[in-house]
Amino acid sequence: KTADKKDLQTKSVEEVRKLIKEAHERLVQLRLDHHQAKLQNTRSIFNTRKELAVLKTVVKIKEEKNG
Repeated sequence: KTADKKDLQTKSVEEVRKLIKEAHERLVQLRLDHHQAKLQNTRSIFNTRKELAVLKTVVKIKEEKNG
Protein backbone atom coordinates (compact mmCIF):
# COMPACT_ATOMS: atom_id res chain seq x y z
CA LYS A 1 0.00 0.00 0.00
CA THR A 2 2.75 2.47 0.81
CA ALA A 3 4.39 1.78 -2.54
CA ASP A 4 1.07 2.49 -4.24
CA LYS A 5 0.80 5.89 -2.56
CA LYS A 6 4.35 6.76 -3.59
CA ASP A 7 3.54 5.67 -7.13
CA LEU A 8 0.54 8.02 -7.18
CA GLN A 9 2.80 10.97 -6.39
CA THR A 10 4.68 10.42 -9.65
CA LYS A 11 1.55 10.30 -11.83
CA SER A 12 0.06 13.37 -13.45
CA VAL A 13 -3.24 14.88 -12.30
CA GLU A 14 -4.96 13.59 -15.45
CA GLU A 15 -3.78 10.02 -14.78
CA VAL A 16 -5.02 10.17 -11.19
CA ARG A 17 -8.37 11.57 -12.35
CA LYS A 18 -8.68 8.63 -14.72
CA LEU A 19 -8.07 6.28 -11.78
CA ILE A 20 -10.76 8.15 -9.81
CA LYS A 21 -13.25 7.64 -12.62
CA GLU A 22 -12.46 3.91 -12.80
CA ALA A 23 -12.75 3.51 -9.02
CA HIS A 24 -16.07 5.38 -9.01
CA GLU A 25 -17.46 3.12 -11.75
CA ARG A 26 -16.28 0.08 -9.78
CA LEU A 27 -18.00 1.44 -6.65
CA VAL A 28 -21.29 1.90 -8.51
CA GLN A 29 -21.10 -1.67 -9.77
CA LEU A 30 -20.29 -3.01 -6.30
CA ARG A 31 -23.27 -1.17 -4.81
CA LEU A 32 -25.54 -2.54 -7.52
CA ASP A 33 -24.27 -6.07 -6.91
CA HIS A 34 -24.78 -5.61 -3.17
CA HIS A 35 -28.40 -4.56 -3.63
CA GLN A 36 -29.02 -7.53 -5.90
CA ALA A 37 -27.43 -9.88 -3.32
CA LYS A 38 -24.67 -10.86 -5.76
CA LEU A 39 -21.80 -9.43 -3.73
CA GLN A 40 -19.92 -11.93 -1.57
CA ASN A 41 -17.38 -9.55 -0.05
CA THR A 42 -19.16 -6.42 1.18
CA ARG A 43 -15.85 -5.11 2.54
CA SER A 44 -14.83 -4.34 -1.04
CA ILE A 45 -17.28 -1.40 -1.01
CA PHE A 46 -15.45 0.11 1.97
CA ASN A 47 -12.05 -0.52 0.39
CA THR A 48 -13.09 1.15 -2.86
CA ARG A 49 -14.43 4.19 -1.00
CA LYS A 50 -11.13 4.43 0.87
CA GLU A 51 -9.20 4.17 -2.41
CA LEU A 52 -11.33 6.99 -3.86
CA ALA A 53 -10.57 9.19 -0.86
CA VAL A 54 -6.83 8.64 -1.25
CA LEU A 55 -6.97 9.41 -4.96
CA LYS A 56 -8.99 12.59 -4.43
CA THR A 57 -6.55 13.71 -1.73
CA VAL A 58 -3.62 13.21 -4.09
CA VAL A 59 -5.32 15.33 -6.76
CA LYS A 60 -6.09 18.08 -4.25
CA ILE A 61 -2.48 18.17 -3.02
CA LYS A 62 -1.12 18.25 -6.58
CA GLU A 63 -3.48 21.09 -7.53
CA GLU A 64 -2.47 23.12 -4.48
CA LYS A 65 1.21 22.64 -5.32
CA ASN A 66 0.72 23.80 -8.89
CA GLY A 67 -1.19 26.85 -7.81
